[in-house]
Amino acid sequence: MAEPMQVEVVSADQVVWSGESTNIIAKTVEGDIGILAGHSPVLAVLVPSAVEIVTPDGVREIVAVDGGFMSVAQGRVSILSEYARMAGEISLSAAERELAEAQARLDAGEDDDETRQHFVRASAQVKAAQKAG
Repeated sequence: MAEPMQVEVVSADQVVWSGESTNIIAKTVEGDIGILAGHSPVLAVLVPSAVEIVTPDGVREIVAVDGGFMSVAQGRVSILSEYARMAGEISLSAAERELAEAQARLDAGEDDDETRQHFVRASAQVKAAQKAG
């Protein structure tokens, strides 16, 4: 079996998660991608979703991302997103309220960057909280 990968999830202002992983599942613009130890190099564009990271002891870490990039090379995986948050820090009910609020603003014609960003982040939070729950 290949050595575990070193993984780092980084948001605009902090390292959200760092550690070893044997398996990562992420949603890209081309669909879901699974990364195992020893994976060939890849650069992927992420969509707002929940990234699943499995540690060597079998723990599933779920991270909400609002898009970004994933780089795999030489046993290292970097997940870079403007916004990233651990699912355990997210309240599903609060995230669902935020998503409904953002959807209502979009439905009312508030189609500006801030409203779209709010919708995307709330959507990612809901997905992560559901996946972790």
